Amino acid sequence: MAVGIFDSGLGGLTVLDAAQKRLPDVDFLYYGDNSHAPYGVRDAEDIYQLTHKAVHDMWDRGCNLVILACNTASAAALRRMQEAGVPEGKRVLGVFVPLIEALTERQWGDNSPPREVAVKHVALFATPATVASRAFQRELAFRAIGVDVEAQACGGVVDAIEEGDMILAEALVKSHVDALLRKMPRPEAAILGCTHYPLMEDIFQKALGPDVQVFSQGRLVADSLAHYLERRPEMIGGGAAGYVTTGDAGRVSSRATQFLRREITFDAA
Repeated sequence: MAVGIFDSGLGGLTVLDAAQKRLPDVDFLYYGDNSHAPYGVRDAEDIYQLTHKAVHDMWDRGCNLVILACNTASAAALRRMQEAGVPEGKRVLGVFVPLIEALTERQWGDNSPPREVAVKHVALFATPATVASRAFQRELAFRAIGVDVEAQACGGVVDAIEEGDMILAEALVKSHVDALLRKMPRPEAAILGCTHYPLMEDIFQKALGPDVQVFSQGRLVADSLAHYLERRPEMIGGGAAGYVTTGDAGRVSSRATQFLRREITFDAA
């Protein structure tokens, strides 16, 4: 019995870890498309095709529900996949909505018209592809009005994290925060719009200052998933749990073990 969690690389492990802690009785299948990572520098069509292939593979493996833990995939592929039609009994969901619901203080499933919210100035840190898609702003507009969003494309951060070069990743984060603050000197909230970025949350917070509320996705997505499965328990699925990758299984296993600080073994997809 497995729920699928998909990411272009290792960043989705931050969502997986939170989901496993929140839902200890649910098994998960994690699928990393590491051979094509990172997605954040690819064009929208390429991202869609790669995401489509991976999600269908996960459905074929028995996952009824697949979470796109990759923000870039959520931004560039989710809506198109849903509009194209999903097989009966299957679902694919993204990671933007739980985060926006927390930012706007709306309850899960609240479909009332957009309204004014307390936060007016929001910094968004994301991959170049996510920023270019404007998917976050589009989803936010369904739920809130009067919110100014300043987006910063954080080139290089995902690559540095995937390579395990945290010194470079920290330097890049500080540089991107500085660039954002030149455009929006006093943000009230900051969105870490990539599942790799929670690994650098302390660096983002320190660079932004204590008065900026930083929203990270792992716990928020895990809570939203728990509520969803309470309403739709049939979506837990019947596939095999575990970890699969399109990349080098040994290398990905080593990196994942460093990520989560516990033994993780990937098989070839």
